[in-house]
Amino acid sequence: MSFQNPIPIRLKEARKKAKLSQKALGVHIGMDEGSASPRMNQYEKGKHTPDIQTLKLIADELDVPLSYFFCEDEDAAELVVLINKLPNQEKKALIESLKMKINKS
Repeated sequence: MSFQNPIPIRLKEARKKAKLSQKALGVHIGMDEGSASPRMNQYEKGKHTPDIQTLKLIADELDVPLSYFFCEDEDAAELVVLINKLPNQEKKALIESLKMKINKS
């Protein structure tokens, strides 16, 4: 079974949702204006993978958690984003609710 790196897919998806060009995203995270677009393009095409520090800068700029880039399917990616936006108390309540639901199964 073939595994597809989720980072390029998630990166392009989040960037488009944020309505940013590749160049704008790159410049916003501190890349040189002349290389921002080509570098972001290579990340989105999967030719290169950003290091974890760069990926964290991208996540912060796109308002998604770092873990979003590692989700293997759309549902998991959406859940990670939604859960990240919850206050800590609600996250804990959700965790307890899910534990109870799973334990009943």
